Amino acid sequence: MAAFPQEGRPMFSLTQLEILVRVVDDGSFSAAAKSLYMSQPAVSNHIRQLERSLGVSLVQRGPHGAQPTPAGAVVVEHAREVLALLDRLEHATAGYRGLDTGQLVVAGTTTLGTYLLPRLISEFTIRAPKVSCQIRVGNEDTVESWLLAGEVGLGLCAATPTAEALRSEPVLTEDMVLVAPAGFPLKDRPITAADIATSRFLLREPGSGTRRQQQQALRAWGLDQVDTWDLWGSDTVKEAVQQDLGLAVLSEHVVRREVEVGFLVCLDISPAPPQREVSLVRRADRILTPPEEAFTALVRATAEWPG
Repeated sequence: MAAFPQEGRPMFSLTQLEILVRVVDDGSFSAAAKSLYMSQPAVSNHIRQLERSLGVSLVQRGPHGAQPTPAGAVVVEHAREVLALLDRLEHATAGYRGLDTGQLVVAGTTTLGTYLLPRLISEFTIRAPKVSCQIRVGNEDTVESWLLAGEVGLGLCAATPTAEALRSEPVLTEDMVLVAPAGFPLKDRPITAADIATSRFLLREPGSGTRRQQQQALRAWGLDQVDTWDLWGSDTVKEAVQQDLGLAVLSEHVVRREVEVGFLVCLDISPAPPQREVSLVRRADRILTPPEEAFTALVRATAEWPG
């Protein structure tokens, strides 16, 4: 992106500001590099160049990850304002372009972003082939922060957002299932919570909507005090269950392929884990672009999870 070459002003780019905000939000250079699809040295180089241009240190590394310095916190605050202004400019002009161009940026929680959004985007691109699409994936808290910051226009979440600035619209439901490794001894008969009271349960990381569903299921079964491990991401949990490290409550769509090929089994437990709603989320004050309007209409017309 273009720098600001006016005499007497520091030379820096919008890209550098975006990278700084991402490093601070993600808490580390490596996490920011991953989410930006960049190398870590490239991220570090952009931050160094920005610091050199401004003449101050912006980020400090410590035991709690990458934290902004006092000067860095001020720069991040102004960077957010600049990026938000550019976003509003994009929205102000998008209405004149329709679906002949433009960009659609949608976020999904880990399960929905991985297993649902690509299918919806595939159908969307048939209707709007000239629109560039971007899918961002994070846990529930991360997706909400992206929406609040205006970094994404729409999000698919599996829990009702807590922020008053967000508007949530239920669009689909999905079943949660209790999965075990293929050789689990109780796989062929109905079970109750008492049958698995000594088992270990594998939970998603804090901030995950799936984790809240998992904890809700354990409370319903009276298993609040069972042994639990925290693991990051649904794929990690699936693999850990396959390796006989514990049981897990996951979305039926996350484990469908593993169950079909016999790597995992769904246990017939009573009561069954509760269903959960899939909601389309946006900022209440956001004016949707034509691509966002078209994607919203597509999601609203989707009666069931795409195959």
